[in-house]
Amino acid sequence: MLTPAEQLSSNGALADHIDGFAPRAVQQQMATAIDEAIHNQASLVTEAGTGTGKTFAYLVPALMSGKKVIISTGTKTLQDQLFHRDLPTVRDALGLPVDIALLKGRANYLCLHRLFLSGERNRFRNKSISAQWQQVRDWEVHTVSGDIAECREVTEDAVIWPHVTANADNCLGSDCPQFNDCYMIKSRRRAQKADVLVVNHHLLLADMSLRDDGFGEVVPSANAYIIDEAHQLPEAAMQFFGSRLSSRQLTELASDATAEQLKDASEAKGITAAAEVLTKASADLRLAFGQSAQRSGWGDLINSKPMQTAIADLADALQLLQGKLEPNAERGRGLEHCLNRCQSLIKLLPRLTEKTEEDVIQWFQTYRNSFSLHITPMEVAEIFRRHMKESRAAWIFSSATLAVADSFEHFTTRMGLDDADCERWDSPFDFEQQALLYIPQDCPEPNSYQYTQAVVNNALPVLQASRGRAFMLFTSHRALREAESLLNKKIDYPLLVQGDKPRSELLRQFRELGNAVLLGTASFWEGIDVRGEALSCVIIDKLPFASPGDPVLKARIDAIRASGENPFMSYQLPAAVLTLKQGAGRLIRDQSDSGVLMICDPRLYSKPYGRLFLSSLPAMPRSRDVTDVQKFFSTHEIDEPAVEVAQE
Repeated sequence: MLTPAEQLSSNGALADHIDGFAPRAVQQQMATAIDEAIHNQASLVTEAGTGTGKTFAYLVPALMSGKKVIISTGTKTLQDQLFHRDLPTVRDALGLPVDIALLKGRANYLCLHRLFLSGERNRFRNKSISAQWQQVRDWEVHTVSGDIAECREVTEDAVIWPHVTANADNCLGSDCPQFNDCYMIKSRRRAQKADVLVVNHHLLLADMSLRDDGFGEVVPSANAYIIDEAHQLPEAAMQFFGSRLSSRQLTELASDATAEQLKDASEAKGITAAAEVLTKASADLRLAFGQSAQRSGWGDLINSKPMQTAIADLADALQLLQGKLEPNAERGRGLEHCLNRCQSLIKLLPRLTEKTEEDVIQWFQTYRNSFSLHITPMEVAEIFRRHMKESRAAWIFSSATLAVADSFEHFTTRMGLDDADCERWDSPFDFEQQALLYIPQDCPEPNSYQYTQAVVNNALPVLQASRGRAFMLFTSHRALREAESLLNKKIDYPLLVQGDKPRSELLRQFRELGNAVLLGTASFWEGIDVRGEALSCVIIDKLPFASPGDPVLKARIDAIRASGENPFMSYQLPAAVLTLKQGAGRLIRDQSDSGVLMICDPRLYSKPYGRLFLSSLPAMPRSRDVTDVQKFFSTHEIDEPAVEVAQE
């Protein structure tokens, strides 16, 4: 039988069955390393540059291993792509009878009980929401999986979804009257039987968190775990190994308590009134934070009189609702579950709002009409290491951006991977011929109030040379909006701006226009795969250091400094390097692509650490003269804007 590497060669099954398959030595090397890790139950950290073909490099050994394998991806979009496209393609090529399954979090499945409840309430005064409910109801008649991503008639961000899906708070579990028909339960049963299961990081980490709290598993155990887009894992782990209470949880509890009372205890007194008190207390706590949206640590705010009063009032409101639910809980499973939710929030609130000596970070985030309270562990390495040890399985971590220069220390330290083997493969693309790095000479230091103006001024001749066809990536929304106002009357190309429309719609327009300039911030730095000439230039305004004002980052910096280390060198700098690699990675996505990467930040040359950024990028010619940009584009003539756009 052929090895995974041989199956990926010119004589292998993939070359025989997949049109246009091109064997790559780096892909075969990666497949061999992953195959050995799976069979040796080892831990392996891999960085594979763009074009390596890392998806096939881990799918082939996973399918050939004969073991139970769980593959975790960074987003639900990538999860769907793996399950619906990549896995069936490789399985069919190999001719293996491998059972595959897809599992998402419960909020991704239609909840029959909540669909029924929302219909019974008939409370949608808004005609568009009522129309959405009917579209969901019509779709439910035909769906097999109940995965809301399949309901094409209703957009992903439609208002109706929270009303007809469940979450960890309001799911009734085995007490639900629709339990036997539950789409989520059916998906979990399929997941238990599958040889290869596709999940996402949020679900994998949520499952680990549930096990820590003493609850049963959601994701089944496996012989091997393959973590794709692993660079997203540390931040996601911080979120899921902490605790959170949001205004949405409070208002949903109030709404559900009222609905369950009307269904099962219509003559019971006080529940609806107590629910209204809870809704008002939640709104009052939002007001106590002030009008502006913010993300901050508690600091002195927790000691302010208005905040203490609002928190006390919220605690009293929860106690009041608990008192009204207790005598009626036995009258319906929904009422009993509302009581359990209320009691859990009563216990959680003081942990989030009272000072603690634990090694955690207490912080909050406010939006226009809502808020969330958080407690986050300072580090997740020990927690994650324990879960890996208990699993007694192979763990493979893969991404295009895990190494800083040639070191994986930033990632392995954060995730507790002290004993992991680390392998790195450069992109097989010819960056020497396909790309040019341009760093303008006359940009001021990034703290200058004229900095964005200088970025735009330097970008204009580049955009003219590229004939649009560009992403401009910014490190802040403020800079993006300033650049938008400066560019509006200075370029003749279509201008697309993040926030004006959904990301998918902006990408669709970018593809169809073929000469647009798209302005984006964080969500456009990664996970976007635009192939072809429509994207021939990526302009980055400055080195993407995270804001030191972020409460989680600030607490981590203080802790690193207290331990005697330099937080800039050991944490902030490596994190910024990896983010820059993600942004730069948008440019060359295919062997036939070509383009200019423009980074405006003068610190690449003026600061010693600039060398670390430069050495972490693919090796390509560099220039500080805009005429070299013009020459580059003149020698890479455009035939026609044939473009393919997809998610990574």
